[in-house]
Amino acid sequence: MAPPRSSLPVGFTMGDAAGIGPEIIVKTFAGGLQGPAIVYGDVGVMENTIYELGYEGELRVEIISEPEACPSDPHVIPVLNRWQALPDPMPMGQANAEAGRGAYEYLCHAIDDAMAQRIRAIVTAPLNKKAMQMGGVDFPGHTEILAERSGTTRYAMMLANPELRVLLVTIHVALAEVPRLIAFESELDTIRLADLACRQAGLQHPRIAVAGLNPHAGEDGRFGREEIEIIAPAIEAARAEGLDVTGPLPGDTVFMRARMGEFDIVVAQYHDQGLIPVKYLGVEQGVNVTVGLPFIRTSVDHGTAYGIAGQGIADPASLRTAYETALAMTAS
Repeated sequence: MAPPRSSLPVGFTMGDAAGIGPEIIVKTFAGGLQGPAIVYGDVGVMENTIYELGYEGELRVEIISEPEACPSDPHVIPVLNRWQALPDPMPMGQANAEAGRGAYEYLCHAIDDAMAQRIRAIVTAPLNKKAMQMGGVDFPGHTEILAERSGTTRYAMMLANPELRVLLVTIHVALAEVPRLIAFESELDTIRLADLACRQAGLQHPRIAVAGLNPHAGEDGRFGREEIEIIAPAIEAARAEGLDVTGPLPGDTVFMRARMGEFDIVVAQYHDQGLIPVKYLGVEQGVNVTVGLPFIRTSVDHGTAYGIAGQGIADPASLRTAYETALAMTAS
């Protein structure tokens, strides 16, 4: 019989070694964890980060080859790396091909172990698209790698903080491409995933708001017909399935209404429409959740922060929140 999911280790991915990922992971471990956890990353980078942050008397790295070998010592950061070692020292604060490729490899190994039910959840530190491209990997971000590696076709990115949840219909595409990607099927699927995301968060009767694509939600076709021809029919179809959905609503007011408690989640049509309101409220409490995967994945709500990498001043609050969210979503 397989062990209960809640007893398995959480898998942190180190992300881009030239960014703040290693630092915020070490600080998160130093703050204490509620259960076993491992890091998919580079041993040398993690050891150097512990030393540079002054934690060498409190924490140490232990190399493991499999998730099942995770030690129970709270003073140990278990590191699993099935790829090559990174250069030592690692140039900080700039895109680096080896760091970019490493971030991709660590994520892939974590996905494989999550698919095999060897880890409880994946919690990702940030990676950098340019660095990955320099390393020969061409993906827009975590979400697309997670979906392709796990064979997931129905998925969406949700950003959440204590005041707001937002799910995206389109993610990492040019703004000019968004209108042609707004289709009935993708709209309906995203509404369904919004309902699923809320239920995974413990809400029994999710109230979903759908933002319009155009100003004033199209204003009866005056500013565009996507709301009339695509978004509204998808909302009606979702209602026919029993979902509590309202919209399409103007994008300039729907997030305020959700923040005030009228809705549990907002379906946004494109990346910045949804992420700007969440991030404006503070990235330190923001969490990125990929909805629809066969495992739980959470992440920070910020990037690699090259500008402060290696300075010891990165705030681990978003990673801590992502970790706690992963625990809550895998409690049973």
